[in-house]
Amino acid sequence: MGWRRAENGESGPVGKYRGEVVYLYAYDIANEIVTPVKQVLGFPVERFAVNAHRRNPRQMFFEPPWMVRLPAQDRQGPTGTLQVHRTVKILEVGAVCIAARVSVDVDRFEDLIAYHDLEFTDGNLTEEIRDLADRIRAELAPHCVRPVSELADDEAYTVFCIQSAPLATDSLSFNAVNWLESRRRDVAALLTQEENASFLSVQESEETTSRYLSYYESDLIVVDWDAALIVDEPCNFEPIVYVMEMANLQLAELETYDRMLDAALNRAYADLRGRSRRSRREILREFREFRVDLSRFNDQLSNITKFFGDWHLARVYQALADRFHLSEWHRILDEKLKTLDEQYQLLQQDQLNRWMLVLELLIVLMFVLDIIILLVELFKEPLMELYRGP
Repeated sequence: MGWRRAENGESGPVGKYRGEVVYLYAYDIANEIVTPVKQVLGFPVERFAVNAHRRNPRQMFFEPPWMVRLPAQDRQGPTGTLQVHRTVKILEVGAVCIAARVSVDVDRFEDLIAYHDLEFTDGNLTEEIRDLADRIRAELAPHCVRPVSELADDEAYTVFCIQSAPLATDSLSFNAVNWLESRRRDVAALLTQEENASFLSVQESEETTSRYLSYYESDLIVVDWDAALIVDEPCNFEPIVYVMEMANLQLAELETYDRMLDAALNRAYADLRGRSRRSRREILREFREFRVDLSRFNDQLSNITKFFGDWHLARVYQALADRFHLSEWHRILDEKLKTLDEQYQLLQQDQLNRWMLVLELLIVLMFVLDIIILLVELFKEPLMELYRGP
């Protein structure tokens, strides 16, 4: 994307918008992946490494995921033949992330909207990725603890990565923030998948593009709840997309966490109403195991994106966390977990009351038995004399 100075003194675009569109998908496949995975679908597994060029942590405080690179596929897309590059990331938390990349080279910015939800002449990308995820789920099942029998709905996120021009033709530096200010409505239309940007209100345009970040004058990141725009040099795309991928995964895992808690709460209500045929001991043992699983799950989920300090990638993650309302998810889930604890405390107290009642009955029986024994001893001699007669 080149830039020139127009006759009226304003800058305008020259050339094409080039870069790539990355489609991120996250799936929960198990509680945990415990045994090493050597290959997936016949392709070798390698450790993923974040290659950050800006000021970032020298040491990442989390375990990087395993990654598999799948062969590229040629498909017919909105502008002709596309080459789809797919990578799979496997995390010990029991999740799989699949990223599909396609190159873009269009004349107009609004032409990028056709790539928001990628459609092929014989299908769409989302369905193909889900089929791929299901095959991976089946293959990884022996390595997992409590693998799911069926995939839940995917958590998808689209990232538009556009190359920035470092210098204008008149030697003036390209200012990405100024570019955003002049094209807020177009950027908002891209992120919200609105084909006609003029239909968007000023309020919607400003709200959609309100969360943006810039490190240098020539780079820009705009994040929304369903898509993001990166304007930068190609070498900087990968680490930013990775942070977005992990934030998207965290949202998917929180949704899984929410479903687990809902199911546990329903069981707890049934147990309290006495509709369950299970014994109190079995119910409490299951709850203790479930509580330990949730604690481990929460720790692993927190370790997915653990950054310390005011680094650029940490800022990107925080912007995404705000857009995804991750703190609200955590608050709601903590409240559900607290409710679940209270329900089983009631159940445990009910069991304790039952035992106390049994103990009290035993004490009463022992007291009655003791009285009977005393009465027998007291009337034993008179009864014996009466029996012998005069």
